Amino acid sequence: MRQYAYGCAALAVICLGGAPFAQAELKPISDKAMGEVTGQGFMQVENIPGVDHQFTRMTLGMDVETRVNIDDIQVGQINGGADFSATDVALGHISRDGTAVQYDGNTYAVGDTVPFEAVQPYIELAENPVDGKLSGFRMGFKQARGSVSSVTSSFSGNIGVTLVDGQGGEHAATLFDSATTATNYRATHIGIDDGTADCSTSTNCAPLSHLQSLIVGSDNGDGTTGFTNDFFIGFQREGVNWQSPGGSGTTINAGQGVFINLPSSTKIDMSQLAGPNGVPRLQTHQVDMGTKLF
Repeated sequence: MRQYAYGCAALAVICLGGAPFAQAELKPISDKAMGEVTGQGFMQVENIPGVDHQFTRMTLGMDVETRVNIDDIQVGQINGGADFSATDVALGHISRDGTAVQYDGNTYAVGDTVPFEAVQPYIELAENPVDGKLSGFRMGFKQARGSVSSVTSSFSGNIGVTLVDGQGGEHAATLFDSATTATNYRATHIGIDDGTADCSTSTNCAPLSHLQSLIVGSDNGDGTTGFTNDFFIGFQREGVNWQSPGGSGTTINAGQGVFINLPSSTKIDMSQLAGPNGVPRLQTHQVDMGTKLF
């Protein structure tokens, strides 16, 4: 494929550099001819008004299915810490059970890739209309679905998993620091914010490293996961209210620094998350490392 591309490029150079140019008159195309032409732009640029910022979103017209492994990530390193710090980060996973129904409702043979699905990736800029300066930018997908795995030690943003307490009650997960103070900035723990959480004793609280895998997406209500509009990573000079690409009117406030938004359909028993092994990691290497991965 690469040799073919190089060959085409060489041919183009030869034709343009060594052959005389043909001269032709440009004529307007008729409305009838235009009506017979169909296509879609590779990039769409939108100007989006906001309350405190003006936005420019550049979206690529492409779909991606992938499985990615990254050894180590640290972003937002300042003041002796990092806004996000994690090792063994992975998008997508490999099936361990050929009969198990995966999050997308399909079964995969043992060893087959269960891809992370990303539709229409975009980059978006936020501008402060008062001073005309860039307030932040983010990268995301208009639709995303799939597994995310990591060993996380510091996290800034939102993790949208649901935690189930000992009585079967469901709670939106809350991020904490080591002193059990709720925070979405450089959090180290995750748990249930009902007044009983104590991260020092693992009471309704667990280290983020215990959450080894989760499924990004929305709950379809039938045990499967649908696409989410709000999976992104943002970099902000000041607080920015990012608007959902889905056009629902939803806004997500991202504070100064790095902000990662992980909407998830995953439900987890708090007792398992706070236990010694936490939530098991999905297989993310072709050779299943089991517990030896860490």
